[in-house]
Amino acid sequence: MECKLVNLSNDSVGIAHLSPMIFSVEQKLSVLHDIVRWQLAKRRAGAHKTKGISDVSGTTAKPYSQKRTGRARQGSLRSPQFRGGGVIFGPVVRSHAYSLNKKVRKLGLKIALSLKYFNNQVIILDNLNVDVKKTYEMCEYIRNFKFSSFLIVGDYGDGLLRATRNLHHVNLIKPIGLNVFDILNHECIMLTSDALKHLEGRLL
Repeated sequence: MECKLVNLSNDSVGIAHLSPMIFSVEQKLSVLHDIVRWQLAKRRAGAHKTKGISDVSGTTAKPYSQKRTGRARQGSLRSPQFRGGGVIFGPVVRSHAYSLNKKVRKLGLKIALSLKYFNNQVIILDNLNVDVKKTYEMCEYIRNFKFSSFLIVGDYGDGLLRATRNLHHVNLIKPIGLNVFDILNHECIMLTSDALKHLEGRLL
């Protein structure tokens, strides 16, 4: 499989060879669904917490005697039926993460890349070695490509990071951090030739 190799000005500078085992995989949307749910679950903070009976401040004394009052027996004023009492079976601080098979995660990355390639939404860049310091300079480069959002994958410098920080539709990511959720969340994915080699070593 061949793809045009371009620079950030969208000028052709050569031909890039893509592996069909990465960019031509059978589409299984159920796998993408499972991986996105897994990623979003890992992102959850799980910091929700309510106070139980043992957490609520208050006396430990029995409010009144067990018998001969004509009222229901009570053992604590911190019980949930009293105002200010604890919550029974309320949420506690916990992790929502769960495990997902490594083979499934690898397959999902291939499916996501193949989906973008079949829709002509993959651009192969020669490199990211451009002298960019201002956001408007990066906007001039981005206007050369007719997409609404971009995920740029490669080894970038601090100048490029600063130039794209205010662009909500442009995100930079290192090749090691490429994931299914970010791929699906952007219309176009830009891969440098070095990132392409890294993907081949990671997925093949």
